[in-house]
Amino acid sequence: MPLTTRTSTLWLCLLLAGCAALPPGKREPRDPWERMNRATYRFNDALDRAIVKPVARGYVRVTPQFVRTGVTNFFDNLEYPIVIVNDLLQGQFKPFVSDTGRLLLNTTLGVGGLFDPATAAGLDKNDRDFGQTLGKWGVKSGPYLVVPIFGPYDLRDGVGALADDYANPRHYTKFWVSVGLWTVRGIDKRSRLLYADAVLSSAYDPYAFVRSAYLQHRDFMVNGVQSQSEEEQEQKLLEEAGQDEEQKPAGATPGQPKPQTPKPAAPPQEPPPR
Repeated sequence: MPLTTRTSTLWLCLLLAGCAALPPGKREPRDPWERMNRATYRFNDALDRAIVKPVARGYVRVTPQFVRTGVTNFFDNLEYPIVIVNDLLQGQFKPFVSDTGRLLLNTTLGVGGLFDPATAAGLDKNDRDFGQTLGKWGVKSGPYLVVPIFGPYDLRDGVGALADDYANPRHYTKFWVSVGLWTVRGIDKRSRLLYADAVLSSAYDPYAFVRSAYLQHRDFMVNGVQSQSEEEQEQKLLEEAGQDEEQKPAGATPGQPKPQTPKPAAPPQEPPPR
């Protein structure tokens, strides 16, 4: 049986299994397709455990840190036109000039983006995309959706990701070159998220954890301060979510509200002196 057929069959089986039941508790209003999304999440998780995660671990073991840093810098620089285009779409003209200078400096002095002299020169690294731009324009996020292989989105950011693809220079290369670059970029991103596996594996409900982290991150991208890097935002969300998991009572079930601690009674007041 071809690999694509086996993969499709596995995903359909998980989809049918995921439609059976949902954990008890209050539903997330932004996740109306939770049954389907949980099944897709399990498919993606199985694929990650079987293929993506082992490849990422092997990549970290055999590749020196400075090489991995160069690969990350290269892809960040290659995809930086997405940031520049969305600077203009959001009316961010000062960052547009800075980001254009950053791209030119890293492409030339940085040897195609392998090095990052722009940061040393004081040019901040921004993170903007078309999904964020749509949010700035007032478009609502829409339902949460887990896409096979590609992972979590909301409806607005899914549309935005398609638009961003046209600003990515990889889109204009030959098909197999584009696929190769996309694959290496995926391995690079997964290798930088290996640190989060311990937090996710100990999560009370991994699916809800990922959903909450994603929705918070995207809300931050639209409504929060834009100067933080993506890695700093992800690290902050993981730390906050990890603290929330530690505070959950033992034996609780997913979605169950935390027990309320009764407030101590106020001490009796002394009668006023006569």
